[in-house]
Amino acid sequence: MPNKTHHHVAEKTIIPMNYKINELFETIQGEGSFTGQPSIFIRLQGCPVGCSWCDTKHTWQIELDDQVSPDIMLAKKAETSQWSSFTVAEIFALVQDKNFQAKHIVITGGEPCMVDLTPLCQLFEQQGYSTQIETSGTFEIITTEKCWVTVSPKINMRGGYKILASAMSRANEIKHPIATEQHVDDLKALLALHKVENTAIYLQPISQKKRATELAIATCIANNWRLSIQVHKYIGIE
Repeated sequence: MPNKTHHHVAEKTIIPMNYKINELFETIQGEGSFTGQPSIFIRLQGCPVGCSWCDTKHTWQIELDDQVSPDIMLAKKAETSQWSSFTVAEIFALVQDKNFQAKHIVITGGEPCMVDLTPLCQLFEQQGYSTQIETSGTFEIITTEKCWVTVSPKINMRGGYKILASAMSRANEIKHPIATEQHVDDLKALLALHKVENTAIYLQPISQKKRATELAIATCIANNWRLSIQVHKYIGIE
């Protein structure tokens, strides 16, 4: 599937800063088009969207008291709100020092698109890596043209943010968490509003619940969409 041209005009303020990283680790991508792909996850700190079912709520707040050294951040054995600040060069050097074998970078959060991701993706792509962003679609996506963008649209969340038309048009895949028929209806209304074409649509059952999974399967078959079942959670990896 061809990548889509990204937009440069910001629709809300982008916070200028070094990259605040909560986690950096190597694993297998468990969701969407890259399921099964060995990947290096860069999890950024900070997200105001407020999803009720979020499984990374420890990344929401950016507190100065939570800033720690890179060594402490990397040594964490449990989910915490601790983060460390890195430049692009420092992130790349860290990946090299860890001797990770994966050549696919996944930038997630939190909400990674609160910052300009172009420099980070550009450096890794220049070194032979592929890059992917996982975003809620509520912030302007500023990245390279080659970067694969996964929009997981967070509709009517507590934070009150709207899904941007520019995010929907930039998406290479749309991965929508569902538990009820209302979630399906919300996605259909969003797709109708933005007239998304030639983009893979995935439904992802929330919390691996049986009823949500059955609904996702039936809806995928009825609409010729795809199923994303969070493989990493079923096999017990990060």
